[in-house]
Amino acid sequence: MKVLVYSDDADTRAQIRMAIGRRPAAGLPKVEFIERATQPAVVERLDEGDIDVLIVDGEAQPAGGLGVCRQAKDEVYDCPPVLAVIARRDDGWLATWSRADAVVSMPLDPMAVANAVAELMRKRIETRLPVL
Repeated sequence: MKVLVYSDDADTRAQIRMAIGRRPAAGLPKVEFIERATQPAVVERLDEGDIDVLIVDGEAQPAGGLGVCRQAKDEVYDCPPVLAVIARRDDGWLATWSRADAVVSMPLDPMAVANAVAELMRKRIETRLPVL
């Protein structure tokens, strides 16, 4: 399954990849990571389709991941489920506003990230719409 990771920080993207690993849970397909560092690149890649899970960094600059999430939910046909990575637990309300499907906070707990991604992958398998 294809997981799109958005962050302007290469270290954050690497931490997310390492937390998930090649397969976040038994019985799920292997993960193919696609990384993007800018909001326009994320939009372009989402428009191409076939993304199964989107992970956004709430601290990304200049376009924050939560705004990118909200835009994707508003504009992308069959938007993949989104995991928001926030820096402060108090930013949970922003993740709710963005309509993220799951939220984890920094510092990343690899088990929490892997479990969240596994759940979003299962959700995607169940709810994916047919290609038009």
